[in-house]
Amino acid sequence: MEQQTPIDESVKLDKYKYIMSRTDTKGNIEFGNDYFFEISGYTPNELIGRSHNLIRHPDMPKVIFKLMWDRLKQGKNVFAVVKNMAKDGRYYWVTTKFEIKKDPIENSIRSYMAYRQAAKPKTIGSISKLYKELLDIEQSGGVEASEKYLSGYLESRRQTYDEFIDEVIGNNGAFKIFFTAMTKMFGGK
Repeated sequence: MEQQTPIDESVKLDKYKYIMSRTDTKGNIEFGNDYFFEISGYTPNELIGRSHNLIRHPDMPKVIFKLMWDRLKQGKNVFAVVKNMAKDGRYYWVTTKFEIKKDPIENSIRSYMAYRQAAKPKTIGSISKLYKELLDIEQSGGVEASEKYLSGYLESRRQTYDEFIDEVIGNNGAFKIFFTAMTKMFGGK
């Protein structure tokens, strides 16, 4: 299945709805809620069993996904701001909490859940410039150079990635309540 060419038009997200999906440990989609399929423009048959990379927008720096996968493989949940691409080429920005799911008997990671909500315009404005810089660095120096830049960027702000992303997404108040509720509702830790 071919992905469409990106177009400079956004998918209108409902700020009161959430997008949810689950992948196996290799990033292949096992489940998505109805809103996930509606927004992505794909049917369940087109996405189940396929790599979640199918909806990755080319404007996303690879280092963000490297950071996400590194954290998840260490058994740590992570927040990220992600620009995804729908089947028709339009884009949509989401704030996402990626969360590990463990086998209750073996205590091994069995899958990953992603809870997404429309990113706030302020969040998109804050993160877009950094993502553009990271992407430019990746195109000339690779992901390793982009990772070094991100590390230096965070050091210059005297913040960890978690502190930075909490600040950018406004991880407090109603926003924090939303992600806490999603975690409790769907059996996360």
